[in-house]
Amino acid sequence: MDYEIDFLAVGEESKGGDAIALRYGNLAGSREEQTVIVIDGGYTDTGQQLVNHITRHYKTNRVDHVVSTHPDRDHASGLKIVVEQLSVGQLLMHQPWLHSETLTEARATGFRTLAANERFQESLRQASDLETIAREKGIAIIEPFAGMATTDGVFRILGPSRLYYEDLLGEILAPAGVREAAKSLLASVVEKAREMLVKETLEHETLRDDGVTTPSNNTSVLSMLEVDGKKSLLTGDAGIPALEHAVGRLEANGFKPGDLRFVQAPHHGSRRNVGPSVLDRLLGAKGRTECTATAFLSAPKKNPEHKHPAKKTLNAFTRRGYAVHVTEGQAKWHYSAGVPDRDGYSASTPAPFHDFVEEDSDA
Repeated sequence: MDYEIDFLAVGEESKGGDAIALRYGNLAGSREEQTVIVIDGGYTDTGQQLVNHITRHYKTNRVDHVVSTHPDRDHASGLKIVVEQLSVGQLLMHQPWLHSETLTEARATGFRTLAANERFQESLRQASDLETIAREKGIAIIEPFAGMATTDGVFRILGPSRLYYEDLLGEILAPAGVREAAKSLLASVVEKAREMLVKETLEHETLRDDGVTTPSNNTSVLSMLEVDGKKSLLTGDAGIPALEHAVGRLEANGFKPGDLRFVQAPHHGSRRNVGPSVLDRLLGAKGRTECTATAFLSAPKKNPEHKHPAKKTLNAFTRRGYAVHVTEGQAKWHYSAGVPDRDGYSASTPAPFHDFVEEDSDA
């Protein structure tokens, strides 16, 4: 059995996103011997690129599973195009209104009456619209919680659990004053440290375990593709606590640090989504002098604020033996040994190790 994972390029300037297609099975055989999965769809124009990519390179108009990791615009907008234009077997997406009376009531007004910022309201509208399109097309909708898997067990969901998801929803819906106070404090810390450069080596690491991302990002679906013992982890925008939940489940089933052949660096390489402790559990100890595994991350062509990707994140994966390949306007393709070459694709150059990194590179 073989597999291939494609990260399409998303974003032109400083804002990126995720649009991932993958398939596994007998890739030289018939469509019935293969499983095709889409994980996130980037922006609306990226959705059309996904459709074109799947029909051209996978030679099919049928997708078995579409996964919406979370409803942020840079992940979910393009999925509408995928669901509209391709034949989809199942849509895996969270439906937050099924877990909150407040959201159930707010949905009737397009979430305009919800005491939340416009970005969160827009995310909810994205999810609601995607659900509506899927229902109109008769596509089965399943909420992706930890423990779910395809019938062959090759693709499975590691997180979030239903309980953790509902806890995060509670945080998201907390009074606005509480959220804004925390955001203001974080912003002041970032502003004081921004633009400072510090030195790193393979042994000396400045990445810390206190990185914090939003509850919304932590609702991201984490999934594992395992083909003939080769493990690939897809992370969305998950942060440290979400990753810790997932690695705990893996460890309970015998997972060892470094067992991953392929991993997605969360949240486009943000330094607030990973820390040394969780990376040690996933990737292995720091200090590796050669890379024997692969990491991908989707980032826009430009990175003027040094946010996506952060250099200290790139270094953290590299020093643990994972060569990091960044899209930055160009699609990236990871595949197993038996997959033939593609026209127009050539070897990718991994990100270099950076001797100096920003002390604080994103908010």
